[in-house]
Amino acid sequence: MFLVAGLGNPGEEYANTPHNLGFLVVDRLAERHGIRVNRKDSKALAGVGEIGGHPVMLAKPQTYMNLSGTSLAPLMAKHALTARDLILVYDELDLPWTAMRIKPKGSAAGHNGASSVIRSLGTNEFVRVRLGIHPGHPVRDGAEFVLAPFKRSQVQDLDELTGYAAEAVESIITEGVEKAMTRFNRRARGTNEEE
Repeated sequence: MFLVAGLGNPGEEYANTPHNLGFLVVDRLAERHGIRVNRKDSKALAGVGEIGGHPVMLAKPQTYMNLSGTSLAPLMAKHALTARDLILVYDELDLPWTAMRIKPKGSAAGHNGASSVIRSLGTNEFVRVRLGIHPGHPVRDGAEFVLAPFKRSQVQDLDELTGYAAEAVESIITEGVEKAMTRFNRRARGTNEEE
């Protein structure tokens, strides 16, 4: 079984912020595949179903971003899942808005949620889907920026971005990470060149 975990913060005040892109992609996958992500399990909301004939669990840790690993590690242990089964989806301030980068493994690159997952699992060998949120101008306070509501101009791109990310996750599950990287890694919306 694959575990697709989207990172974010619980609560209405964070629902439409860049830091919750992981949650929004999980919601999109749930909608596309008729999976209800509403069961409480190991400090996460989770739901089980199928994507492309493969069993999948979708999860949204409810521990707040910086403690995401304290939810995912017990969830994975409980369901006998390993780091090889995990696809982690989250926002990335180092990438421009609407860019996307799939990586088969690697460091957290300063992302506190990814860092928590790496610490809790004891490995960085899991697939991650990083969604660019950098606005294209200097950001004075990163923490403030990621927790501020999306700007009107970003809301227009959001549907396309979450749909694109959902397709990328489906591709990872059905075709493997290498093919998905070739097809879906992109610099920004509208360009399909591999990074």
